Amino acid sequence: MNRDIFSIAGIELESRIFIGSGKFQNNALIPKIIESSQAQVMTVAVRRFDFANPQENILNYMPKNVYVMPNTSGARNATEAIRIARTARAAIKTNLIKIEIINDNKYLLPDNYQTSRACEVLSKENFSVFAYMNADLYAARDMQNAGAVAIMPLGAPIGTNKGLRTREMVKILIDEIDTPIIIDAGLGKPSDACKCMEIGCSAVMINTSISSSQNPILMAEAFKYAVSAGRKAFLAKVGAVSDKARASSPLTEFLYDK
Repeated sequence: MNRDIFSIAGIELESRIFIGSGKFQNNALIPKIIESSQAQVMTVAVRRFDFANPQENILNYMPKNVYVMPNTSGARNATEAIRIARTARAAIKTNLIKIEIINDNKYLLPDNYQTSRACEVLSKENFSVFAYMNADLYAARDMQNAGAVAIMPLGAPIGTNKGLRTREMVKILIDEIDTPIIIDAGLGKPSDACKCMEIGCSAVMINTSISSSQNPILMAEAFKYAVSAGRKAFLAKVGAVSDKARASSPLTEFLYDK
């Protein structure tokens, strides 16, 4: 069977799991989570770069074979996100950036308008922009047209573990947007990730559902298998749903007819 490679932002990935680096009880868990999940991309808040304190600098816990994707967590508008992105590139020499712009302190919903503005500026500066957003077709088109390499709609409000509550909107994005769709935020169980992949998402972003579990390393492995299963189901094309029962074996003859 041919390798199922996910090519994005000039890199080739065999894993379709992106891992968030927040909320783990100990940074020392990070290499174990990466190994268990087989993830190849991990997002890191730029504010967690601490080169003056090696014990606290999260970058020191990143395996060498993992792509570090800085994110603009803490940005409240496009101007702040752009400044954070430039700081990240100067610090660790990467063009990867995940745009997170949130000025809503109650529901922590991303600001689609400000995100589109940041995408436009940063794409022109040769950043590979991954855009975290509310699942909205018009905003997704704006971000795609602005140069985003991936659209990352939330599955549910961040940190809730509620699952893929935006399923119908995400299906619209998959149908209408050429840019890869990566579900980010809200997924709670491996089965949620499997559902995302079954409907055609290119990848999923996982953090809270792993870090909040009683066994994060085992949960990371569970997500690895769930994402793989969902992806294979999508490639295999799920059979049609029928309102009527259909026998799996022919009903033309019975033993008592002979």
